[in-house]
Amino acid sequence: MTQAPSILILACGNASRGDDALGPKLIERLNAMPSPILRLGQAFDSFDDFQLQIEHVLDIQGRERVLFVDAALSGPEPFSFGPVIPEPALSITTHALSPGGLLRVYQEAIGGQPPDCHLLAIRGYAFELGAVLSPGAEANLAAALAFLAGWLRIGTDNPLRN
Repeated sequence: MTQAPSILILACGNASRGDDALGPKLIERLNAMPSPILRLGQAFDSFDDFQLQIEHVLDIQGRERVLFVDAALSGPEPFSFGPVIPEPALSITTHALSPGGLLRVYQEAIGGQPPDCHLLAIRGYAFELGAVLSPGAEANLAAALAFLAGWLRIGTDNPLRN
């Protein structure tokens, strides 16, 4: 059995809801980049889902680093990037979890310290059903993709990794 790459990029979003598609679009565009662009970086896995579920603890198990990517209803433009820590108390009030909630489930279900996790929250503006990406979200997505390509290319001494 081959070992999974140490980095996982897990994006959330719904392509049917305009700018909520920012996470899946980032994965799509990242995977379409020519391999020489990413060649110097570490290997990574990536996938997207509508939302985080408790089952995703199995996807992050055994990883060194996990990057969650999602659209943001508010906050800095073009995106924010920061660490994710386990939420102090887990409250499941819906069928979806926050990244911090997922890390809390990890601690309770798997045990031990979860991997080093960060959140890349790309600012969106229009989340209506049936909408396409707004021009502002497209620009923010391009900036986030450039950031992510650099994050992946540079080794573990990259100051952006912490």
